[in-house]
Amino acid sequence: MPKLKIQKNHVDEIIRLENLCKRYRMGESVVQAVCEVNLGINKGEFVAIVGPSGSGKSTMMNMVGALDLASQGDIFLDGIDIEHLAESRLAQIRGRRIGFIFQTFNLIPTLNAVENVALPMIFQGIPRWKRIERAKKLLNEVKLSHRMYHLPNELSGGERQRVAIARALANDPEVILADEPTGNLDSKTGEEIMNMFMELNKQGKTIIMITHDPNLAKKARRVIKLKDGKIIK
Repeated sequence: MPKLKIQKNHVDEIIRLENLCKRYRMGESVVQAVCEVNLGINKGEFVAIVGPSGSGKSTMMNMVGALDLASQGDIFLDGIDIEHLAESRLAQIRGRRIGFIFQTFNLIPTLNAVENVALPMIFQGIPRWKRIERAKKLLNEVKLSHRMYHLPNELSGGERQRVAIARALANDPEVILADEPTGNLDSKTGEEIMNMFMELNKQGKTIIMITHDPNLAKKARRVIKLKDGKIIK
């Protein structure tokens, strides 16, 4: 097993990408989705990653969130190189320290809102009564106390995204990764969701948001532009 890398510098950074590349083989061709990316993100930042379709935004987010492995390079989370962790430890870190929010919500259709929010806590060994108590508290915070026992198909798009945000917060993660979080929402609801992100950031959460919408990106404190898998600005 490769020796685990511990990064000692960049004390304010929670995430650092070094020489990060991701290649996919498609038949006889090799597609480079991300190429030689170097990037540091400080604790408590709100960063928007923007670029056209196919620029490598989602691929990069998946690697930052340990949902996919890099072909080359290193990803440091709070100084620890997560690219070389055992899967069991990686799953624990991913579940405890990173919250995910997706454009398509990714809720379990057979579980109600409380059960969906409580789900990530199961894998952290939290007792059922504590899971339910915290899930209800989070749903109240996202103003869904009146919809706790509804299934996803009984909720509007904005309500489903609020459930997804509450679920992302279930284990009180330091980092929230949001991939086109307003993509399936109307402009008014999207604005409400963005206000929630800004409030979470004020509370100290590090937020990394993938978007193709420059107007949404303006709400972040820093904007990183990708093109053809490379940072151009």
